[in-house]
Amino acid sequence: MNLQSEVNIGLVGHVDHGKTTLTKALSGIWTDTHSEETKRGISIRLGYADIEFKKCPKCGEPEGYTTEKICPICGEKTELVRKVSFVDAPGHETLMATMLSGAAIMDGAVLVIAANETCPQPQTKEHLMALDVIGVKDVIVVQNKIDIVSKERAIESYHEIKDFVKGTFAEDAPIIPVSAQQGANMDILIEAMIKRIEAPERNTEKSALMHVARSFDINKPGSSTDSIKGGVIGGTLIQGTFKIGDTIEIRPGISDNNKWINLKSEIIGLNANGKPVDEIGPGGLIGIATKLDPSLTKADLLSGSVAGEEGTLPDVLNSFSMEAHLLDRVVGTKEESDVAPIKLKEPLMINCGTTTTVGVVTATKKDVCDVVLKLPVCASPGDRVALSRRVGARWRLIGYGIIV
Repeated sequence: MNLQSEVNIGLVGHVDHGKTTLTKALSGIWTDTHSEETKRGISIRLGYADIEFKKCPKCGEPEGYTTEKICPICGEKTELVRKVSFVDAPGHETLMATMLSGAAIMDGAVLVIAANETCPQPQTKEHLMALDVIGVKDVIVVQNKIDIVSKERAIESYHEIKDFVKGTFAEDAPIIPVSAQQGANMDILIEAMIKRIEAPERNTEKSALMHVARSFDINKPGSSTDSIKGGVIGGTLIQGTFKIGDTIEIRPGISDNNKWINLKSEIIGLNANGKPVDEIGPGGLIGIATKLDPSLTKADLLSGSVAGEEGTLPDVLNSFSMEAHLLDRVVGTKEESDVAPIKLKEPLMINCGTTTTVGVVTATKKDVCDVVLKLPVCASPGDRVALSRRVGARWRLIGYGIIV
C-alpha cells in the first residue's frame, strides 16, 4: 500500500483569515506549534499536515466526501480517494519570504478569504500574485467565516471575491463558502480539491532531487551519547526515488568561515504520512533520517538546501544571470505603486526553491540582470525565482526571474 500523498496543497491568504483553523478542520492537526505562534495566534513557520480524503460508497456527491473512516451520515465504512499533504503558509506581511518558500513545494493551493473583511486585503492580493509568479495554477478560493456574518454580507463578500479574481489566472476558480470553525461545507471543499487540483506528472527515472523545507534535531535535551539519533530533513521529492541505505548529498550544505561545505550521509530512515517506509518517490511531504550530526540540522539550519543522489545535484551558485519578468504593480500594500525597472546595485530578495537569499544587482541589460548572492543557491539554468524589492520597511513581490 502506497503511504505517500499524491499532491501538496498550500493554504494561503491574509493573516487571521482562518488558514490554520481550516487545516485543523480537515486534518485534525493544529499546525501552529512554535511557542511564538501559540502566543501571538498567527503562523510564523510553514505548517504541515497529511490527510486522507475518503468517500462513502452509498452517499452521493458531495455529501459522501469526508476525512472520517466511518461515514457520519449513514455509518458505512468509507473508501480512500486521495492522500494529500497540506502546507499552511503564514499570512503576515513580514513573513512573505516564508510563504514564497512554501509555494515552491505546492502543486495547488486554497486561497482563504474571510467574509467578515473586505476583499482584497493586502496579503490576499500578494499571495494570489505569488502563486502566479511561482507557477502554481490550480487554485480554489475558500470564503471562510460565513458563520459570523449576515446572509447579506456573505453575498456582498462573494461579489467582492469575484471582482478581485476577475482577469487573473484564478478567474474561473470555484468559490466555496465554509465555516472552518464549525466544519461547515468541508465535504464540498474536499470534492473541489479532488476534482480541481491535479497531481502533476512525476518522473521516478531521473536522479533524485528534493527541496528541503525543514530540518530537525529530534533528540530530547539531556539524551545520553549512546542514544543520540542523527539529524532529520523534511521536504518534497521533485523527481526520482530514495531508499534506505542510499547515500545522499545536500547542497549548499553548511557555512564554515565563509566557505560552503556540501554534506553527505546515509539514509537510515524514511517517513511518509507519519509512517516509516523503505522507499520513497515524488509527491507529498517526506522525512529523511540521516547519520548527520544533529547540530547541523537543528532549528531548520538546512532549510532551503537541495538533497539528492551523490554527484547529481545542480551546481552551487554564488551569482547568476536571469531574465527578469516584472509585475505592473507592487502589491501587498494599501497604496499600490508601479513597479520601476531593476536598478544597478539594488538589493533584491530572491526565492529559489525553498531558499531565501538576497542578490545585489551588478549589471542590467534590457530584461537581463546579473546578481551576486549573499547566500548561495543550488539551481540550474531554466529555474524560476521569485523577486522582491524593499519598499519602505518590507520586502514586496515585484516579479520573477528565469536563470540563464
